[in-house]
Amino acid sequence: MTAQLLPVTMMLALGALIPATAAERVVAPEAQLEKLAGEFQFTEGPTADAAGNVYFTDQPNDRILKWSVEGKLSTFAQPAGRANGMCFDAQGNLLVCADEKTELWLIPAACMDTGGVVTKEVLVREYRGKALNGPNDVWCHPDGALYFTDPFYKRPWWTHDQMPQDGQHVYRLSPDRQTLTRVADSLVQPNGIVGTPDGRRLYVADIRDRKTYRFTIQPDGSLADRTLHCELGSDGMTLDAEENLYLTGKGVTVFDKTGRQIDHIPVPENWTANVCFGGKDRKTLFITASKGLYAIRTRTPGAFRQGK
Repeated sequence: MTAQLLPVTMMLALGALIPATAAERVVAPEAQLEKLAGEFQFTEGPTADAAGNVYFTDQPNDRILKWSVEGKLSTFAQPAGRANGMCFDAQGNLLVCADEKTELWLIPAACMDTGGVVTKEVLVREYRGKALNGPNDVWCHPDGALYFTDPFYKRPWWTHDQMPQDGQHVYRLSPDRQTLTRVADSLVQPNGIVGTPDGRRLYVADIRDRKTYRFTIQPDGSLADRTLHCELGSDGMTLDAEENLYLTGKGVTVFDKTGRQIDHIPVPENWTANVCFGGKDRKTLFITASKGLYAIRTRTPGAFRQGK
């Protein structure tokens, strides 16, 4: 597909924040926002494999798509459990928040390049005998544990309209995938989640409370030292190699590791749902925004290179 270029001047007209110095901007000099593909119903969940191919979801159309490093779009899986947020683990398995049946899936690495039947393993679907609300976003710790958010958004494909759990919380699934623990229960509506590559810190966005928090991950996997990182919530989010945090909603807003806003990337859609770094050098930010998939070059690479 032909990419649609949006000049930087147009981006500034849409309200981009100009940092104190050009060196603070995360966007590469002279970079232009590109519309890679469109006409989706609602895009979500971008994540990149080790080669830099980006997988993302079109949730209402129940499919996972792939944007290859060669710039080709294809359908990876359909149906896809109404997949939402996703991430790769160190073994190249794809972890999927599949909220059709309030499940968390693992799609084996062996399925990623087959171009055929995609198999899945359901890792978890309930907590203490009750269905989860709807796993929304997931991050894999270096030790293999999975941290995911479980807000409640009423879906048109559900037959129920009441929240199964007693609140909207954050959970940890142990590295052996046998023990599910609630690790944060004082947020209003947790949504985006991402941790640092060293596994020491976890960022969680409380989208309804319009705040994003930073936690210390303890040796036992529990969370401590809850700290307000910035006064902005987020749908999905990611980190770059400098620990700048990219939040979504109205475009992409970027905060440095101290919680200071350093950049803003306007996107010409009603809502920006999620972001990830991909491409061969991990210096392209991919943005899922409502009906479109967008990309822009950055001066620093993403924090992660997951999979084999």
